[in-house]
Amino acid sequence: MAYDQTSSAGTMTSEEAKQSYVMGIQSAHALEKQATQLINRQLERIESYPEVEAVLRLHGAETEAQIQRLDGILAELGSGPSVVKDVATQMSGNMAAIMHSVMSDEIMKNHFANVAFEAFEQATYRSLIAMAQATGHQHHVAIYEQTLREEEKTFQTLLGMTDALTTKFMELSLSGEHAKN
Repeated sequence: MAYDQTSSAGTMTSEEAKQSYVMGIQSAHALEKQATQLINRQLERIESYPEVEAVLRLHGAETEAQIQRLDGILAELGSGPSVVKDVATQMSGNMAAIMHSVMSDEIMKNHFANVAFEAFEQATYRSLIAMAQATGHQHHVAIYEQTLREEEKTFQTLLGMTDALTTKFMELSLSGEHAKN
């Protein structure tokens, strides 16, 4: 899906605007750290769904690259990740994975959470594009657009798997095979 990146606000060059932009990048960084934890915890447990595992492995590698890109932008702006945000979101990601692991339909809970998380990430990168444009950091837009395309692709892939994954879960459950994860 193409993103309309026209800006109606002009350039906001104040220090406060730059700090808002940096906070947005730090929040995106923390979000990607959370995604890493969610993906890693799911990969540790997945057994019966190699098609999901493949998507998670691919997106896990993309997520690591996204973190590196954000690190580069933060360094360029004379900043770095927010340790507090990173730790808090990583803990949140681990807790979500733990909560889902006790459910008899763990794979489905993880799937729904993954789809929602990808939508959240898309909104985050759309916001960063607007912030970059508003603060005169147009050269960052292409980086965010690359990540946005990755998030859109993963979202569409996961959403497209919903029917088949649901059916497979039900078939495995009804046959008495391991269906949970």
